[in-house]
Amino acid sequence: MVLACSACPRVHSSSVLRERTRAGMDKVTRNSQEVKKHVRLQDRRGSNVSLVLDMSSLSNTEPIQSIFTPRDVTVKLLDTTSHVLTQKMLQQRNWNLENLQEEFAKVPSNFISPEELDIPGRAAKDRYKSILPNPQSRVCLKRAESQEDELYINANYIRGYAGREKAYIATQGPMLNTVNDFWTMVWQEETPLIVMLTKLKEEKEKCICYWPEREATYGPFTIQVQSVCKYEEYTIRSFALQLKDECRTVKHIVFSSWPDQKTPESAKTLLHLVFEVEKILQSSESTGPIVVHCSAGIGRTGCFIATQIGCQQLKDKEEVDILGIVCQLRIDRGGMIQTIEQYQFLHHTLAIYASQLPKITNG
Repeated sequence: MVLACSACPRVHSSSVLRERTRAGMDKVTRNSQEVKKHVRLQDRRGSNVSLVLDMSSLSNTEPIQSIFTPRDVTVKLLDTTSHVLTQKMLQQRNWNLENLQEEFAKVPSNFISPEELDIPGRAAKDRYKSILPNPQSRVCLKRAESQEDELYINANYIRGYAGREKAYIATQGPMLNTVNDFWTMVWQEETPLIVMLTKLKEEKEKCICYWPEREATYGPFTIQVQSVCKYEEYTIRSFALQLKDECRTVKHIVFSSWPDQKTPESAKTLLHLVFEVEKILQSSESTGPIVVHCSAGIGRTGCFIATQIGCQQLKDKEEVDILGIVCQLRIDRGGMIQTIEQYQFLHHTLAIYASQLPKITNG
């Protein structure tokens, strides 16, 4: 019993020691973990090494989802929107203004903000502050004398029928300080034809007269008027555009009976213009883009281009996707086709073309 009693204090003492040792180790472990946790947090905030180590664990997680900007969403919507119309549907749809209004209102304008086009000196060359060229299709100019310096111009390449690249150039009406840039673009792009869809002045100036009465010099270019043919609906001029020893012929059509943000009095006059343009292009050796402009380069300009593309669709396929055409135009240049009246007039014009198509095809 004595031995047993004398052993009790030693057993108790050993147990207490083990407990104290275990508690001490636990405390050290907890402190160590807290220190490591603290250090790891600091490393994440200020060390690239920790960031690299953390990134290595992503292989065991879900893949990163792409982040789409509002611009990406807009372009995707425009690129996938379509409404194909047969000739019969076009005739019926032509007069349904309510449906056209609803459809047109859903099409994003795709205008570019000034922050998206950071180009020194750009603002002085824009006729309207809110109508800017979309960056991905913007025309970039090289000086005629030097290929090193780039010039800004408010103009976009526009796809044509069946997505043909650079079929058109849509641009604003030239201003006093952009006339030389305009002719630089015409020369650079080997343009065979300029289509002007505005008067020089309506309520206010819409476009400066950028061509001579007979002959004049614009920057490095000399322009001479070779012929002038005046018709009831439009005037056609033929220019000799010369740079140094090289001379080219450029046709110029002025269709001035189209009011700003409105529609022509008759769809037939617009169709006549489309036919005249096709005739000029057939006789031209150049395959460069047609330059089309009004004042801002989106309303009447967009309507003319859409009409020509729509006529080609109807002629080849006997159907037309007017909504898809407008969406394609707005991807290339924001705001093309400005008003519901222009959108309705586009349907009306193409309905007339479709009704006369057999006669046109056989004639």
